[in-house]
Formats: sequence, C-alpha cells, structure tokens
Amino acid sequence: MRILVTGGCGFIGSNFIRHMFGTYPDVSITNLDKLTYAGNPANLADVENSCDYTFVKGDICDAPLVDRLITEGFDAVLNFAAESHVDRSIAGPEEFIRTDVFGTFTLLEACRRRNVRRYVQISTDEVYGSIQEGSFTEGSPLAPNSPYSASKAGGDLLVRAYFKTYGLGGMITRSSNNFGPYQHPEKLIPLFITNLMDDLKVPLYGDGLNVRDWLFVADNCKGIDLVLREGEPGGVYNIGGGSERTNIEITKGILAALGKPESLIEHVPDRLGHDRRYSLDCSNLKALGYRPREDFEEMLSETVRWYADNRAWWEPLKA
Repeated sequence: MRILVTGGCGFIGSNFIRHMFGTYPDVSITNLDKLTYAGNPANLADVENSCDYTFVKGDICDAPLVDRLITEGFDAVLNFAAESHVDRSIAGPEEFIRTDVFGTFTLLEACRRRNVRRYVQISTDEVYGSIQEGSFTEGSPLAPNSPYSASKAGGDLLVRAYFKTYGLGGMITRSSNNFGPYQHPEKLIPLFITNLMDDLKVPLYGDGLNVRDWLFVADNCKGIDLVLREGEPGGVYNIGGGSERTNIEITKGILAALGKPESLIEHVPDRLGHDRRYSLDCSNLKALGYRPREDFEEMLSETVRWYADNRAWWEPLKA
C-alpha cells in the first residue's frame, strides 16, 4: 500500500507512521510536512532512513506541490496536518483557518482530480462543543466554541461535501484528547510533566474541573488504521479512550508520579470559551471491532517515564 500522510512529523502523525511501519511489511509512506514549530523531524529519526519512507517539506495549501505529489499515485491520503492548539487559535485564528480549512480544500481538490480511492481526515471531538451529560455520537450537531475547533469543523464539512457531491471516498475520525510520546510540550500533559521535572509551577485553568476523555496515542493510531482499511466512504468515526478525567485529576496524577507537592499547582484565569466536558460515543468504530487496549494509569506513568528519559528531545522545544 502506498499512502500519503500530511503532517507526519507532528505528534499523532509521527506515531501513526511508526505504527504503520511496525504493522505492515509492504507499506510505503510519503510524508508531506511544512515543519512548523510543532513538526519535528526528530519524531521520525528511527524511520527516516527506510527505503519505504519519503519526506517532502511543503505546505498542504501549496496546490501545485500537492497536485504533483498526488499525481505520483497513492492508494490513500491521510490528513494529519493542522494547527491544533486552542490558546494559539484564540491569539491568532488566521493561520488555523488557512491550514485547517483551505489546506483541507487543497488536498480534497487534488484527490478528486486524481481519483484517490480513500481519504481520511484526522479531526477532533472539539468540533461537537461541550456536553454536560451523555456522549456525542457521530450524528451530533457540530457546535465548535473556539477558532481551532471551528476550523476543524470547517474541514470536516468539506470532506462531507466532497463525498456527497463528487463521490470522493472521504472518511473522518474524531478522537478525544491524545497523550503519549512525542507530544509537543505546549499541551497539558507534557507541559505539566516537563515543568514539574524542573520544579516549575503548572498553570491550571479555572477550577480544574473541566473534563476530557483521554486516549493513548497508540490506540488512536490503531483506530485510524482500522478506518483506513475498513471504514465506509462518507463515514464518521469517533475514537475515544473511555477514560474521562478532570484536569485537576490529571494534574494530581502527574504530581504523584513525579513525587512533587501540590503547592506547585498555580490556578490561573480560565481560558476564553473553555469547553466544560467532552465525551464520545464510539459505536461506529466499535462495530468494526475497535476497543482501546491501553490502561490510562499505566500509559500516564509510561508517558512520564518517556519524558524523563528524553530530555534531549523536549528541552530544545521549551527553550
């Protein structure tokens, strides 16, 4: 199988590429990545010399480049490329709209012209907004509350439109909060781990009672792989971890793993438009046989150990 992965030097994309090479002996992967601050070639240092791996530096908004690449012929395209940090989207939304909406359009147009058989859009549970009780299904209305989630919802709607209008074999995965190795230290879990390793305070928004469903990145990659192989064109698939935790619970778990005092928690003013709770019903993916395999507490401990063992990876990113 020949696949094009966009944004493959990012957190989820790099873990997915590693998963594919570790699972299939006959896969060939081309990785198109702009290498923004969140795209790190070091994430794929262990595969960069493989004869089945090709790296192309470029922007998914660059239509001539994207068209040339897809002309080479791929069995599938998976779009991981995105601006994805909510705080950054609040401070500067323009780049999010450009990458997450116009970039998706550029990819879809090239795939339509070249008759690419399967296209997978990697999205987020944040497009549904916040839910007080129960869980979002794939049919729940989209109600994004930040420029980031709105830009991702825009990309999702384009995928739907290209399936309905042109018959493009597009599918969407919407995962809950990922964590694990190679996640940029601006995100909650790696930020708190790395701060606490240096006895720095951790900034906890508001009362810390915002709820997220946490998903170990390897489980997300297995879910995306399953959708790639067995998903129905036009289908939407939620991928959850079944591990809902408040932010204060996550914080105290990291403190305990590192043996640090709660006095290092610093409550800061809440984020603008901060969603209170996310929760996913993953029935569509479960119907394909998917179950998250990893235990949350064990994987949180493993993630803490990974950052402890890989200072050389994250220290330059924080510097």
